[in-house]
Amino acid sequence: MSNAYKQCMEQLDKTCEVVAAINAQGESFSLSNDEIEILKNPKRVLEVSLPVKMDDGTLKVFNAYRVQHNDIRGPFKGGIRFHPQVDLDEVKSLAFWMTFKCAVADIPYGGGKGGVTLNPKEMSQAELERVTRAYVRAISDNVGPQKDVPAPDVYTNSQTMAWFMDEYSRISGHNEPAVVTGKPIEIGGSLGRDTATAQGGFFVFENIFNKMILDKKKAMVAIQGFGNAGMNFAKIAHDAGYNVVAVSDSRGGIFSEEGLDIEKVITHKEKNGSVQDFPAAKNITNEELLELEVEVLVPAALEGVITLDNVEKIKAKLILELANGPVTIEAGEVLHKKGVVFIPDILANSGGVIVSYFEWVQNLRHFYWSKEKIHNLLNEKITNAANLVWERMQKSKIDMRTAAYVVAIERLAKALRVRGV
Repeated sequence: MSNAYKQCMEQLDKTCEVVAAINAQGESFSLSNDEIEILKNPKRVLEVSLPVKMDDGTLKVFNAYRVQHNDIRGPFKGGIRFHPQVDLDEVKSLAFWMTFKCAVADIPYGGGKGGVTLNPKEMSQAELERVTRAYVRAISDNVGPQKDVPAPDVYTNSQTMAWFMDEYSRISGHNEPAVVTGKPIEIGGSLGRDTATAQGGFFVFENIFNKMILDKKKAMVAIQGFGNAGMNFAKIAHDAGYNVVAVSDSRGGIFSEEGLDIEKVITHKEKNGSVQDFPAAKNITNEELLELEVEVLVPAALEGVITLDNVEKIKAKLILELANGPVTIEAGEVLHKKGVVFIPDILANSGGVIVSYFEWVQNLRHFYWSKEKIHNLLNEKITNAANLVWERMQKSKIDMRTAAYVVAIERLAKALRVRGV
């Protein structure tokens, strides 16, 4: 069992123990062993080989996966990633997390995830298109608007989704925009989808920030990761008046106690390929950024960056998990004992899948909404989720991650029971 999948099972076991304790206190909610077993195991695992002609005429065979974890609350939902380290255990873990993310957000989806093992940096656009279309052909019987709705993930984007939709439409014999989300606007994509993860994360962050009665004027914010989610979060927070003092990318980070002009940092990164060496800021490492004396820390890049090895050095009062799994289970327990509130990834970064749901609904209706409407719907949906998780955390005296999983499990268990599974 991979470390990531082991973490999934540990989190589920921990949550089940909490659920049992909650039930022992007189609440009607309980979970049977049968229901736990269903949640531990994916419903379907697809593993396929993709023979693809390369630009030089040679043929390469790529390993590809689609894991469909649970569809008790609706069609499977989850991204497709192109990465050299993609393997079955990783995809299984991500599909598991998607089941719980959709349940926390209270959208009618189950969890799925897909991936192809390749290095996109070594391939042309034409080769990536051929891989995408080969992938669609290999899994087309198992996806569709009412079965499984993929989306972009690591090293895939709206163009990848356009190829996916086009190939699926060709196979099905009619135009089918609802088969994927995260598409270009021109072929049925939703306004606001490109910044949805960051915008949703900000709505959750500000909601919890205000509940903790922290001082906005004094609060310093550090963000590890300056990709789509981290960069957009930095811009939204800066524009809202928060003092973003540190950001980083894969090469390293920058710090200025007086605060960073995020627009200028973005321009600097576009010109130089990294945020480092930004004028009027000090270069720091990614590790140093995590340990800064700040009120708010936003890990928005890699999983497992806060562990038992460095958790005692973390000084932030509030952590927003914009990345998937940046705080390990063991580190999370230490943070909770220290009084640090950390907003879990299945809530913090659910803005992307929430707006994907809106895109899917628009595709099915063939009626499209304004960016303002998307923005307001996202705010309402994710704020309701944050309030419910916060209430569960306070009521049961547990950390916020466990509270999110308890909320998700309650919804999943109820769906299992009413359907008679």
